[in-house]
Amino acid sequence: MDDMHTLRAPAGAEPARSGLGVAALQRDIVDNLICLQGRYPEIATPHDWFMALAYAVRDRMMTRRVATTYAYVARGAKVACYLSAEFLIGPQLGNNLINLGIESNARDALQALGIELDTLLAIEEEPGLGNGGLGRLAACYLDSLSTLEIPAIGYGIRYEFGIFDQEIRDGWQVEITDKWLQKGNPWEILRPDVAFYVNFGGRTESSTDAQGHYRVRWIPGYTVKGVACDTPMPGFRVNMCNTLRLWKSEAVESFDLQDFNAGDYYEAVHEKVRSETLSKVLYPNDEPEAGKRLRLAQQYFFVSCSLQDMLRLLKLKGEPVGRLADMFSAQLNDTHPSIAVAELMRLLVDERQMEWDEAWDITQRTLAYTNHTLLPEALETWGLPMFRDLLPRLLDIIYEINRRFLDEVRQRFPGDDARIARMSLIDENGAKRVRMAHLATVGAHAVNGVAALHSKLLEETVLRDFAELWPKRFRNVTNGVTPRRFLMLSNPALATLLDETIGQSWRTDLTKLRELGAHADDAAFQDRWRAVKQENKQTLATRIQSATGIVVDPNALFDIQVKRIHEYKRQHLNALYIVTLYLRLRRDPQLAMTPRCFVFGGKAAPGYAMAKLIIRLINGIAEVVNDDPAVNGRLKVVFYPDFNVKNAQFIYPAADLSEQISTAGKEASGTGNMKFMMNGALTIGTLDGANVEIREEVGDENFFLFGLTESEVESVRRAGYRPGEYVSGNDELREALELIASGHFSRGDAAMFRPLVDSLLYHDPFLVLADYASYVARQQDVSDAWQDTRRWTRMSIANTAYAGKFSSDRAIAEYCEHIWKIRPVKITLER
Repeated sequence: MDDMHTLRAPAGAEPARSGLGVAALQRDIVDNLICLQGRYPEIATPHDWFMALAYAVRDRMMTRRVATTYAYVARGAKVACYLSAEFLIGPQLGNNLINLGIESNARDALQALGIELDTLLAIEEEPGLGNGGLGRLAACYLDSLSTLEIPAIGYGIRYEFGIFDQEIRDGWQVEITDKWLQKGNPWEILRPDVAFYVNFGGRTESSTDAQGHYRVRWIPGYTVKGVACDTPMPGFRVNMCNTLRLWKSEAVESFDLQDFNAGDYYEAVHEKVRSETLSKVLYPNDEPEAGKRLRLAQQYFFVSCSLQDMLRLLKLKGEPVGRLADMFSAQLNDTHPSIAVAELMRLLVDERQMEWDEAWDITQRTLAYTNHTLLPEALETWGLPMFRDLLPRLLDIIYEINRRFLDEVRQRFPGDDARIARMSLIDENGAKRVRMAHLATVGAHAVNGVAALHSKLLEETVLRDFAELWPKRFRNVTNGVTPRRFLMLSNPALATLLDETIGQSWRTDLTKLRELGAHADDAAFQDRWRAVKQENKQTLATRIQSATGIVVDPNALFDIQVKRIHEYKRQHLNALYIVTLYLRLRRDPQLAMTPRCFVFGGKAAPGYAMAKLIIRLINGIAEVVNDDPAVNGRLKVVFYPDFNVKNAQFIYPAADLSEQISTAGKEASGTGNMKFMMNGALTIGTLDGANVEIREEVGDENFFLFGLTESEVESVRRAGYRPGEYVSGNDELREALELIASGHFSRGDAAMFRPLVDSLLYHDPFLVLADYASYVARQQDVSDAWQDTRRWTRMSIANTAYAGKFSSDRAIAEYCEHIWKIRPVKITLER
């Protein structure tokens, strides 16, 4: 313990809780270890040290957070509010160290204490606050908002449990409870003073007030309290530190003493249990009616809390309610928060006694809507009986919005009853349902898609009638990803090479990567580029062996497809190709073939049987192929379990080939494709989502294009798609399907994969078989290119060089300019 006396601050030293130097960090870490963790160094566990370091980093962020809050108020800054059901933020420690610019100092401070920073980075849990691309996009946008010094708040739900941790048992996905909070969350700051009440159920009563105005009173069946939990979100090397504000549900009165004293112990805590269920788990299974009801309740809960908070902040700024749209812009990230249209109207009309027309003007000017899907099943609708039972006042408001909206449509398109039926906020085909995408479109001043192709199809298909009515309301903002996490943090060796070659300005202006083009043919630079890639592949190979027991060769071509498991993403097309290669090797064990390591990763929704079967197929293929002597190590197949942000940071930098093979017209954008590209992977893909723009940027010569276009997909369908014809005309496809159906990859169980094979043979909704031949041919081009090392390296460099467009900084700048009308605010720390 005597050594600890050396940590006393010398005269003139930096403050321990805000200084960025090694000594200040070291003092703060030890203080936190003792005062917050209750440990002294000799008995502290690695987790104790992680918490102590995290608190030290948070101290420095909070200095910036307070300065940011002060600037919001003092300067009357307009604030962007990003409403999202998911924020897949990933582990925070490494990202925060990079953004604060203190990673090296923290490493030195810990080394002096006998601790390795990398050990602590590996300890941090993956926050269970999101599932896929939607939530990761929201997290990237928070990083860019702070980096660009845009005043912003992210609003969502503080889920106690994530969607699930994935284990693979006997080849099948098994869902394990994601207890990400079991050891605490050092980044979270509970704000019990920032809490709002949210009503559910009950009934409404109408009346006329003394001034003759029609009024409605909502008498709820029960009320839940939402409490704010804040996470600071710093920008890169700036003083701006915005907030991710997540709502935790609590009972208004968590314990009924009268029930307890009467002996009814369950009823005494019933309200607490029911209320806390709202923020208990991310995406409860919505197959049963109770799951659907909980999903809707979750969405309304976080939206209501968020809008009430915006109105509270408006009041703190000393601004009248009529100025809401001038001081805040709220972006609805897909349909999950679209109930905001009706809730904001309720808050203005019912709670603040505002006239309908004025309230509607404020609502539309405040809200903007991002659409993320063209898939009908992903466009949320809610059954009317359930909606009425849970949110009776909101349904009244939606009916009134719909009545006024349809009157406008009738004036523009008189006598067009079919159009009226298509555009109504209430779907009356069969059981009546509330169309949430329609509600969001009607109630927002701007609607955007997330890739050029997606936005075009959005206006031509799903929301065509609305685009004809309000053409100026629609625009495109192609998604982006943050280079701080997905290049600087994930791929430090490449980041260092970039710094040494073109300088550091690419970190906040990714278009600077184009300067790499001048070095693409330089032999010495190519050698360094390949050395970085090889190091990353060795790291991933080590992790694969640890996670799965499979030994892979880092010299093989790493062919990687990691994303949510879904039929439209077509992991089974990739699997068919692997079976085809396997059959070729079985026929001719001496066949010359490019060694490949196929890596898959991703979660299937718990109720999605076909997606789970695809996971089982991949693992079944791996079980057979990896141990077949005829293959002789030239093919390896790996399913990397529990794909998440933490694991992704090791996967993207190691990829040689990125599989982006969804059916054209189905993927809204994709962001994994951008992360792979940024890290120098080549893409094999269809003209779908942002693939279109990736190919435009990098050039056709650096992109392996295959498959039907979106218009060709529709032509095939209109002509009457018959998948069996593709099988009868292609011997390799037929043999691959027959081998799967025979039970060869299911230990002789011929029934296991029958549903998957039958779906392909007789339905094939995503045209897997139609694109098979084109895919296989293009994969041969991949193998040929791999044989020319210099050519492949040049193509890899080109992919990184032309990734600049796909920075989330560019996307956020477009939102600020075209939709939110928000300008940067410089934050200083003098105060």
